[in-house]
Amino acid sequence: MKKNPHTVTFTINGELKTFLTEPDEKLLALLRREGYQGAKYGCGQGTCGSCTVLMDGRAVYSCLLYAMQAEGREIRTIESIGTHDQPSEFQQELIAGGAVQCGYCIPGMIMSATALMENETTFDDETVREYMDGNLCRCTGYEKIWTALRRVLDRQEAAGKKK
Repeated sequence: MKKNPHTVTFTINGELKTFLTEPDEKLLALLRREGYQGAKYGCGQGTCGSCTVLMDGRAVYSCLLYAMQAEGREIRTIESIGTHDQPSEFQQELIAGGAVQCGYCIPGMIMSATALMENETTFDDETVREYMDGNLCRCTGYEKIWTALRRVLDRQEAAGKKK
């Protein structure tokens, strides 16, 4: 911190925390500096999705937001989704389907899919495309990623209809 540090307080992965930040520091930079390494720096322009996090349940590009904009908000990173020993259902499907190639896009894909699953109850292809739009896979693994996601969504829809 060198210019004009400010404090910003927000909930990160369920824990209320306060951080020092500069007025011009992006949320992605603060997250990575504080050890949340899952959000990746890709383009820095909000077009690739590598830095996607959830803010109040909505998928956002952390490379475009200033850290100060997180004040009082709820932020979730990929670190809040599954673990190595207990991956989420979507993470399991990605692994089972061989959908992870280099893996750089996967945290953003998972965060966008999480927003979809938490905010919607039906998963028509148009809605799924809308949520996943803006997540670029440089390895062109879209088909396997889509198939893994569809499997999870189809199961969730079927379970919802049975209730």
